[in-house]
Amino acid sequence: MSKPFLTAEWRNLALANYAVDPGLLAEHVPAGVELDQHEGKCFVSLVGFQFLNTKVRGVAIPGHVNFVEVNLRFYVRLGEKRGVVFLKEIVPKPAIAWVAKTLYGEPYEVWKCGVVDTEYTWSRGGNRNRFAVIPASAGQLPPSGSHAEFITEHYWGYTRRGPHRTDEYQVTHPQWEHYAVEEHAIEVDFGTVYGPKWAFLSAETPYSVLFARGSEIEVYPGTRLSF
Repeated sequence: MSKPFLTAEWRNLALANYAVDPGLLAEHVPAGVELDQHEGKCFVSLVGFQFLNTKVRGVAIPGHVNFVEVNLRFYVRLGEKRGVVFLKEIVPKPAIAWVAKTLYGEPYEVWKCGVVDTEYTWSRGGNRNRFAVIPASAGQLPPSGSHAEFITEHYWGYTRRGPHRTDEYQVTHPQWEHYAVEEHAIEVDFGTVYGPKWAFLSAETPYSVLFARGSEIEVYPGTRLSF
Protein backbone atom coordinates (compact mmCIF):
# COMPACT_ATOMS: atom_id res chain seq x y z
CA MET A 1 0.00 0.00 0.00
CA SER A 2 1.26 3.50 -0.80
CA LYS A 3 1.81 6.12 1.86
CA PRO A 4 -1.30 8.03 2.96
CA PHE A 5 -2.07 11.34 1.31
CA LEU A 6 -3.74 12.66 4.45
CA THR A 7 -3.62 11.73 8.13
CA ALA A 8 -5.87 13.17 10.83
CA GLU A 9 -8.20 12.36 13.66
CA TRP A 10 -11.93 12.18 13.02
CA ARG A 11 -13.58 12.93 16.34
CA ASN A 12 -17.05 13.29 17.85
CA LEU A 13 -19.01 11.98 14.88
CA ALA A 14 -22.74 12.70 15.01
CA LEU A 15 -24.73 10.77 12.38
CA ALA A 16 -28.41 11.18 11.55
CA ASN A 17 -29.51 8.40 9.21
CA TYR A 18 -32.57 8.54 6.96
CA ALA A 19 -34.14 5.64 5.07
CA VAL A 20 -34.90 6.90 1.54
CA ASP A 21 -36.23 5.67 -1.79
CA PRO A 22 -33.27 4.26 -3.76
CA GLY A 23 -34.59 6.05 -6.83
CA LEU A 24 -33.55 9.37 -5.30
CA LEU A 25 -29.92 8.28 -5.45
CA ALA A 26 -29.82 6.61 -8.86
CA GLU A 27 -28.36 9.62 -10.70
CA HIS A 28 -25.64 10.02 -8.06
CA VAL A 29 -24.30 6.45 -8.12
CA PRO A 30 -20.85 6.38 -9.78
CA ALA A 31 -20.21 4.02 -12.67
CA GLY A 32 -19.34 0.46 -11.68
CA VAL A 33 -20.67 0.54 -8.10
CA GLU A 34 -24.09 -0.30 -6.69
CA LEU A 35 -26.15 0.97 -3.80
CA ASP A 36 -25.38 -0.79 -0.52
CA GLN A 37 -28.44 -1.51 1.60
CA HIS A 38 -28.97 -2.83 5.10
CA GLU A 39 -31.94 -5.10 5.76
CA GLY A 40 -33.51 -3.89 2.53
CA LYS A 41 -33.21 -0.20 3.37
CA CYS A 42 -31.21 2.48 1.57
CA PHE A 43 -29.78 5.28 3.75
CA VAL A 44 -28.45 8.80 3.48
CA SER A 45 -26.59 10.17 6.49
CA LEU A 46 -26.06 13.69 7.77
CA VAL A 47 -22.67 13.62 9.48
CA GLY A 48 -20.99 16.28 11.59
CA PHE A 49 -17.49 15.73 12.93
CA GLN A 50 -14.14 17.33 13.73
CA PHE A 51 -10.95 17.03 11.71
CA LEU A 52 -8.06 17.29 14.20
CA ASN A 53 -4.26 17.18 13.81
CA THR A 54 -4.61 17.14 10.04
CA LYS A 55 -1.50 16.62 7.92
CA VAL A 56 -1.11 16.42 4.15
CA ARG A 57 1.75 14.12 3.20
CA GLY A 58 3.05 14.46 6.74
CA VAL A 59 2.94 18.26 6.81
CA ALA A 60 0.64 20.28 9.07
CA ILE A 61 -0.56 23.35 7.18
CA PRO A 62 -1.00 26.37 9.49
CA GLY A 63 -4.63 27.36 9.90
CA HIS A 64 -5.85 24.06 8.40
CA VAL A 65 -5.05 21.58 11.14
CA ASN A 66 -8.32 21.56 13.12
CA PHE A 67 -11.70 22.23 11.53
CA VAL A 68 -15.31 21.06 11.24
CA GLU A 69 -16.86 19.12 8.39
CA VAL A 70 -20.56 18.43 7.81
CA ASN A 71 -21.53 16.11 4.98
CA LEU A 72 -24.47 14.32 3.43
CA ARG A 73 -23.53 10.85 2.16
CA PHE A 74 -24.92 7.52 1.01
CA TYR A 75 -23.59 3.97 0.83
CA VAL A 76 -22.34 1.86 -2.06
CA ARG A 77 -20.30 -1.25 -2.73
CA LEU A 78 -17.95 -2.57 -5.39
CA GLY A 79 -17.74 -6.31 -4.91
CA GLU A 80 -16.63 -6.82 -1.32
CA LYS A 81 -15.53 -3.20 -0.94
CA ARG A 82 -18.08 -1.16 1.00
CA GLY A 83 -17.88 2.59 0.48
CA VAL A 84 -19.54 5.97 0.64
CA VAL A 85 -20.45 8.62 -1.92
CA PHE A 86 -20.80 12.23 -0.83
CA LEU A 87 -23.67 14.40 -2.00
CA LYS A 88 -22.07 17.48 -0.43
CA GLU A 89 -19.25 18.18 2.03
CA ILE A 90 -19.17 21.48 3.92
CA VAL A 91 -16.01 22.92 5.46
CA PRO A 92 -14.97 26.40 6.69
CA LYS A 93 -11.69 26.75 4.75
CA PRO A 94 -11.45 27.56 1.00
CA ALA A 95 -8.07 25.83 0.65
CA ILE A 96 -9.49 22.55 2.00
CA ALA A 97 -12.36 22.67 -0.47
CA TRP A 98 -10.01 23.49 -3.35
CA VAL A 99 -7.67 20.57 -2.62
CA ALA A 100 -10.54 18.10 -2.23
CA LYS A 101 -12.22 19.25 -5.44
CA THR A 102 -9.01 19.32 -7.45
CA LEU A 103 -7.40 16.06 -6.33
CA TYR A 104 -10.44 13.96 -5.48
CA GLY A 105 -13.32 15.60 -7.36
CA GLU A 106 -15.33 15.76 -4.16
CA PRO A 107 -18.36 18.08 -3.89
CA TYR A 108 -17.04 20.50 -1.27
CA GLU A 109 -18.52 23.89 -0.38
CA VAL A 110 -17.28 26.58 2.00
CA TRP A 111 -19.63 27.69 4.80
CA LYS A 112 -19.05 29.23 8.20
CA CYS A 113 -18.86 26.23 10.55
CA GLY A 114 -18.75 25.93 14.31
CA VAL A 115 -18.70 23.31 17.03
CA VAL A 116 -19.33 23.41 20.77
CA ASP A 117 -18.85 20.01 22.38
CA THR A 118 -21.11 17.80 20.21
CA GLU A 119 -23.19 20.57 18.60
CA TYR A 120 -22.41 21.47 14.98
CA THR A 121 -23.53 24.62 13.16
CA TRP A 122 -23.03 25.77 9.59
CA SER A 123 -24.30 28.94 7.97
CA ARG A 124 -24.04 31.02 4.83
CA GLY A 125 -25.95 34.19 4.03
CA GLY A 126 -29.12 34.04 6.09
CA ASN A 127 -29.21 30.25 6.24
CA ARG A 128 -28.21 28.73 9.58
CA ASN A 129 -28.26 25.04 10.42
CA ARG A 130 -27.70 23.06 13.58
CA PHE A 131 -27.14 19.38 14.45
CA ALA A 132 -26.56 18.51 18.11
CA VAL A 133 -26.42 15.28 20.08
CA ILE A 134 -26.00 14.39 23.74
CA PRO A 135 -24.27 11.00 23.93
CA ALA A 136 -24.20 8.57 26.82
CA SER A 137 -21.01 8.39 28.85
CA ALA A 138 -20.08 4.80 27.95
CA GLY A 139 -19.68 3.24 24.54
CA GLN A 140 -19.23 -0.17 22.99
CA LEU A 141 -18.36 -1.72 19.65
CA PRO A 142 -21.48 -2.30 17.55
CA PRO A 143 -22.55 -5.94 17.08
CA SER A 144 -21.53 -7.61 13.84
CA GLY A 145 -24.18 -7.13 11.17
CA SER A 146 -25.95 -4.35 13.08
CA HIS A 147 -27.30 -1.12 11.65
CA ALA A 148 -24.67 0.88 13.56
CA GLU A 149 -21.86 -1.24 12.13
CA PHE A 150 -23.26 -0.81 8.62
CA ILE A 151 -23.31 2.98 8.89
CA THR A 152 -19.72 3.44 10.09
CA GLU A 153 -17.82 0.45 8.73
CA HIS A 154 -17.27 1.66 5.16
CA TYR A 155 -13.62 2.07 4.24
CA TRP A 156 -13.73 3.23 0.63
CA GLY A 157 -14.78 6.46 -1.04
CA TYR A 158 -16.16 6.61 -4.59
CA THR A 159 -16.49 9.72 -6.71
CA ARG A 160 -18.31 10.10 -10.01
CA ARG A 161 -15.93 11.71 -12.51
CA GLY A 162 -17.88 11.02 -15.70
CA PRO A 163 -20.29 8.50 -17.24
CA HIS A 164 -17.58 5.82 -17.48
CA ARG A 165 -15.07 6.93 -14.85
CA THR A 166 -15.13 6.50 -11.09
CA ASP A 167 -12.35 7.45 -8.68
CA GLU A 168 -11.75 5.18 -5.70
CA TYR A 169 -9.78 5.91 -2.52
CA GLN A 170 -9.29 4.06 0.73
CA VAL A 171 -9.73 5.27 4.31
CA THR A 172 -8.38 3.22 7.20
CA HIS A 173 -9.17 3.40 10.90
CA PRO A 174 -9.90 1.01 13.77
CA GLN A 175 -13.48 0.02 14.41
CA TRP A 176 -15.28 2.73 16.36
CA GLU A 177 -17.16 2.41 19.61
CA HIS A 178 -20.71 3.74 19.49
CA TYR A 179 -22.48 5.66 22.24
CA ALA A 180 -26.22 5.76 22.79
CA VAL A 181 -27.68 9.17 21.91
CA GLU A 182 -29.77 10.43 24.81
CA GLU A 183 -31.01 13.60 23.07
CA HIS A 184 -30.59 15.18 19.66
CA ALA A 185 -31.68 18.27 17.72
CA ILE A 186 -31.67 18.65 13.93
CA GLU A 187 -32.51 22.10 12.60
CA VAL A 188 -31.46 21.85 8.96
CA ASP A 189 -32.90 23.46 5.85
CA PHE A 190 -32.12 20.46 3.66
CA GLY A 191 -33.69 22.04 0.58
CA THR A 192 -31.46 25.10 0.69
CA VAL A 193 -28.28 23.28 1.74
CA TYR A 194 -28.52 20.14 -0.38
CA GLY A 195 -31.06 20.92 -3.10
CA PRO A 196 -34.86 20.79 -3.54
CA LYS A 197 -35.04 16.98 -3.89
CA TRP A 198 -33.83 16.66 -0.30
CA ALA A 199 -36.16 19.29 1.19
CA PHE A 200 -38.45 16.56 2.58
CA LEU A 201 -35.74 15.51 5.05
CA SER A 202 -36.34 18.69 7.08
CA ALA A 203 -39.64 17.20 8.25
CA GLU A 204 -38.47 13.59 8.31
CA THR A 205 -37.74 11.65 11.50
CA PRO A 206 -34.35 9.95 11.26
CA TYR A 207 -34.32 6.17 11.21
CA SER A 208 -31.48 6.44 13.73
CA VAL A 209 -29.11 8.95 15.32
CA LEU A 210 -25.67 7.61 16.23
CA PHE A 211 -22.55 8.93 17.91
CA ALA A 212 -18.95 7.72 17.77
CA ARG A 213 -15.86 9.23 19.40
CA GLY A 214 -13.77 8.35 16.35
CA SER A 215 -10.04 7.77 16.00
CA GLU A 216 -6.95 8.50 13.97
CA ILE A 217 -7.52 7.92 10.24
CA GLU A 218 -5.49 7.66 7.05
CA VAL A 219 -6.69 8.60 3.55
CA TYR A 220 -4.78 7.12 0.62
CA PRO A 221 -4.28 8.51 -2.89
CA GLY A 222 -7.09 7.85 -5.32
CA THR A 223 -7.22 5.37 -8.18
CA ARG A 224 -9.04 5.91 -11.49
CA LEU A 225 -11.50 3.14 -12.45
CA SER A 226 -12.89 2.92 -16.00
CA PHE A 227 -16.08 1.10 -16.98
